[in-house]
Amino acid sequence: MSAWAIVAAAGDGRRFGGPKAFAVLDRVPMVAHSLIAVASADEIASIVLVLPAGDVAAASAMLAATMPTTPVEILAGGDSRQASVRAGLDRVPSDVERVVVHDAARPLVTTDLVVAVLAALDDAPGAITAIPERDTLKDVSDSRVVSTIARDGVWRAQTPQAFRTAILRRAHERAAADGFEATDDAMLLERLGERVAIVPGDERNFKVTTREDLALAEAVLTARQKAD
Repeated sequence: MSAWAIVAAAGDGRRFGGPKAFAVLDRVPMVAHSLIAVASADEIASIVLVLPAGDVAAASAMLAATMPTTPVEILAGGDSRQASVRAGLDRVPSDVERVVVHDAARPLVTTDLVVAVLAALDDAPGAITAIPERDTLKDVSDSRVVSTIARDGVWRAQTPQAFRTAILRRAHERAAADGFEATDDAMLLERLGERVAIVPGDERNFKVTTREDLALAEAVLTARQKAD
């Protein structure tokens, strides 16, 4: 069963110092790494790439050398991550039953993770990649520790995340009607009481938020290529 993917790359990159999609990582635009990994999953029939409005016109030329053979439609995102994903979801045909959502700020995603979250939809309407928390967690207020948070059962959510398309649409519509903003799409299904399955993620699939993160991603890629 084929699926579509939405690659969200429309953030303003405030902590990074500007939009991240076309920051250079291993000699190519960072977003290209996500496009290639997602497109390499046999189930993915098409991708919607959501970018800042100012980057849409130049995107095809900037990605020409790295664009996968899988069809990619490029469009402008909204004022928030949620609005950008919903803009991408609006371009997914109504007969597509499954959709993957991935944040391009996680350029070290692997095709295996995409395949795994899609497979998890056989048993649940939503699935996310995630890592169990190992650090001690503190509740802090005014630069003072208030309490220690139990980490048992706490996981750090990643993308890719996969959903049955009709349920994700309904979750986005309900959130829009309620004026609710979530930090990931799984949270929207949680509000509807829908089950979201957990697929073990990868510590290397971290989010590039700062320039230091970009340097770390470069180092991880170099090590991965040497290992191959």
